[in-house]
Amino acid sequence: MENRYGHAPAEVAGMSTEELRRHFLVAGLFQPGAVNLVYTHQDRVILGGAMPTGQASLALEAPPELRAEHFLDRRELAILCIAGAGVVTVDGATYAMPREACLYVGRGAREVGFAATEEPAKFYLFSAPAHASHPTTLIPPGQGQVRHLGATTSANVRTINRIIIPEAMQTCQVQMGLTRLEPGSVWNSMPAHTHERRMECYLYLDLGADDRVVHLMGTPEETRHLIVANEQAVISPDWSLHCGVATSNYAFVWAMAGENQDYDDMDPVPIAAMR
Repeated sequence: MENRYGHAPAEVAGMSTEELRRHFLVAGLFQPGAVNLVYTHQDRVILGGAMPTGQASLALEAPPELRAEHFLDRRELAILCIAGAGVVTVDGATYAMPREACLYVGRGAREVGFAATEEPAKFYLFSAPAHASHPTTLIPPGQGQVRHLGATTSANVRTINRIIIPEAMQTCQVQMGLTRLEPGSVWNSMPAHTHERRMECYLYLDLGADDRVVHLMGTPEETRHLIVANEQAVISPDWSLHCGVATSNYAFVWAMAGENQDYDDMDPVPIAAMR
């Protein structure tokens, strides 16, 4: 498991492109036959990727840094199948996971495993500390609270599927959803905003080999950017604004953790105020 530490706004303002990418861009999560994890000290979130192949299954082990016997001894976990199809096993119970199915696993689960039924099977993982145990819950593809936002004139027509949210199930911190932009739309999360009560991670999907997202971050007065390819993730600190524009339409998984689960508790940043 890779460890990443937190950074203050003034420190980020002075970072080079290479430094920004090293601290906030996550690449290579999905490798055949492996579970890869990144631990960020932003709200102690772990994001990861599991890619089982063939007949072999993969187990979610507790890295030494957690000082725990099992990964979920003190954590909760959201799993989204982003490609192919597979099966997730939680303490002997099996959950079929077609593409875009989501599974919430509560604190206290001892064994979590991944297997492929249609390759390439790719599972995106997002985990945060948990103070209580809540039931493991499967959310089938397309089942969530759907919002249609944006306009063609602003090139941001998009569908937001809020999958793991307080209105649908109880969690300690974790929220997760999937946003998909329509053809001809390229801007996400506009107007840009911050929410200092929680951090957020973006996993960008459905980009062509030659397409990229320009992900904006930093403070409104000192914006910075990351050039992001398909299946790469961005760690967005709670103080940082976040929005993006791409060379084509795309999708992204957003996941949040922090002390506040109110999705609409955000501080918008007018585009005219950004520098």
